Amino acid sequence: MRDVSPRTRRNPGATAAVVLAVTVAMFSGGCAMNDASEPVQQGGMSCLDDSPACVSQRQAALRHLVTRSDRHWVKERASVDAYASGVRLFAFKNKKKELTCDELQVGRSEADAADRVLRGPDGKRLSPAQVSRGTMFAAEVSKELSREQARRCRRG
Repeated sequence: MRDVSPRTRRNPGATAAVVLAVTVAMFSGGCAMNDASEPVQQGGMSCLDDSPACVSQRQAALRHLVTRSDRHWVKERASVDAYASGVRLFAFKNKKKELTCDELQVGRSEADAADRVLRGPDGKRLSPAQVSRGTMFAAEVSKELSREQARRCRRG
């Protein structure tokens, strides 16, 4: 058999950009308006509507998380908005190969808690679509972090 489509080498930067764009689009459609009581310092994680301004804020928040070398954000507590926006979970997914075993466990625990948090009392103001997207994405991230953890981290 002949090879109909030759394989081309992927550009990792372009692949990451496409994944980011798809994720932002996935979490931006049909979102509820931002609660004015939320502090702006949330870095875009609490901006949940589909306006260009909110999409831009979420992209900036993600860039901030993944470019910081100190990874201060890993051990911070995630809000329901952080789960709904997907910013923190996407950062864990993006940085999984650089995270320590302890940080992978923190990320996995956070991803595993998403369903409970999003369906809990704080998530009542979210739309069913936001809850569904958040829980599905969290399950995907949990699996990826689990695989990375199993690959690199020995249990003692």
